[in-house]
Amino acid sequence: MTIKHQILERIRRAVPDYSSMRESQYEAITRNYRQSGDLDESGRIELFTDRLRDYGAKVYRCAPWELRSVIGEILSERRKRGLVIARDLPEDWLPEGFEFVRDKGLTYGEIDASEGVLTGCALAIAMTGTIVLYHSGGEGRRALTLIPDYHLCVVYTSQIVETVPEGIRALAPYSVAPLTTISGPSATADIEMTRIQGVHGPRTLDIILVKA
Repeated sequence: MTIKHQILERIRRAVPDYSSMRESQYEAITRNYRQSGDLDESGRIELFTDRLRDYGAKVYRCAPWELRSVIGEILSERRKRGLVIARDLPEDWLPEGFEFVRDKGLTYGEIDASEGVLTGCALAIAMTGTIVLYHSGGEGRRALTLIPDYHLCVVYTSQIVETVPEGIRALAPYSVAPLTTISGPSATADIEMTRIQGVHGPRTLDIILVKA
């Protein structure tokens, strides 16, 4: 055993094992905050929409069979010729007349040169106006939601929960996956308390709420 290992072994013997103590302390935390919401689906949708608009995101609504045409209308309105899309994004979402490039290992430079990105999401939280991505094949890797200046995200109304605790519980199956939470267009007011958009993510965020 080297001197280094001897020192580390002496430290391990001297420092108590706090793992069991941490577990008991965690269990002892008082959780008297709201664990669930009381709004119906319509109320959750309205709250989520209100939060998004307050953040400066634009919200569209449609039925499932209208999704393709609504995406086309948004891209035309935004003067987009096409977008980068998540690797496994459904083909039937994509309108004709635009160029969609699936992310199969695009470089950061290629993503940055794109006109934006189209993704789905894992769930949405109405109370905070947050969309959550765990970066599945339909949501794309983390770089897709941070590098482009424009993000168009599809949210099904069945994915909307009311409170953060409900969202955390719903995300339990993905607890070891990297998550990205997005509450409106990227913005900061760190510099002289002046709000600036597009600092560490998309400057423009559009959300399509699909009735499910």
